[in-house]
Amino acid sequence: MSISLLGALAMLLFCNAGYWYIAHVSDTHIFTDIDQIGQYDVALVLGTSKYNRNGTRNMYFYHRIDAAVDLYTNGKVKKILVSGDNSLREYNEPFDMLKALIDRGIPRKDIVLDYAGFRTFDSMVRANEVFGQQSFIVVSQKFHLERALYIGLAKKMDVIGYVAKDPAQASNQLFAREIMARAMALLDCKLLGTTPKFLGQKEVIDMTL
Repeated sequence: MSISLLGALAMLLFCNAGYWYIAHVSDTHIFTDIDQIGQYDVALVLGTSKYNRNGTRNMYFYHRIDAAVDLYTNGKVKKILVSGDNSLREYNEPFDMLKALIDRGIPRKDIVLDYAGFRTFDSMVRANEVFGQQSFIVVSQKFHLERALYIGLAKKMDVIGYVAKDPAQASNQLFAREIMARAMALLDCKLLGTTPKFLGQKEVIDMTL
């Protein structure tokens, strides 16, 4: 057997094992029933595009907004931190989430924007190191929450996840990408000593406002 084939098999095994390891580690921290969730100061909503490439509404985005609104209106959180990509002037995930939340009746004063959530790793670490949150709820779809919570737990945060609905027709391509993303999360947290692309100054969330 060639060295290249052995390397490919080793990578396949690592990715497969990593996928299920992350699912196992995060399992008891994920909730679908809002009544089972206690009160927290902050919910972190992980960003995604508002629209699909074909111009249709991205239901991953809208279901995350729904879940964040559920937490806020049920008194589970006081503030909502929206974190996403704003690397291009014409592409602004946090601002899109801000507008969607305001449209749903969330007061502007209770929404905090993180414009440097370029990756899930960045969003999780910045919630802690920049925005001063050690214990918080993370909002996304279950497949994404598993990875996000793994990162938080690996970084010694006290985090749980509240599951946003999956779209009626979930993207198989998106789930396939998740396999590689989880392998990268393991490397980021355990081997590479990765840091966010941008940290900057602390912006600790003021819970008194």
